[in-house]
Amino acid sequence: MIGPEDTVRADLASGDDRLLTRKEASAFLFELGVRLKPATLARLWSTGSSGPPCRHIRSRPYYPQKLLRLWAESQITEVRNGAPSAAQARRRG
Repeated sequence: MIGPEDTVRADLASGDDRLLTRKEASAFLFELGVRLKPATLARLWSTGSSGPPCRHIRSRPYYPQKLLRLWAESQITEVRNGAPSAAQARRRG
């Protein structure tokens, strides 16, 4: 029977993706310009928010580096000169 550990070994053996702990994921995201503490990553997971995807081996979460990079890129907007029009409308409100 193939278990989660076998899947992880296959991913690592292929060199396709590295699995990061929450602490490593936090440091990796910081390098990409997204500042999230490991505790915040845990909260995002537990509340079902739009946090980065992760895998679990037994009860420990691991973040695939490739998916983490894609998620971080989706969080960063282009340079803005002001608040979006929807936010401005709420202020006038």
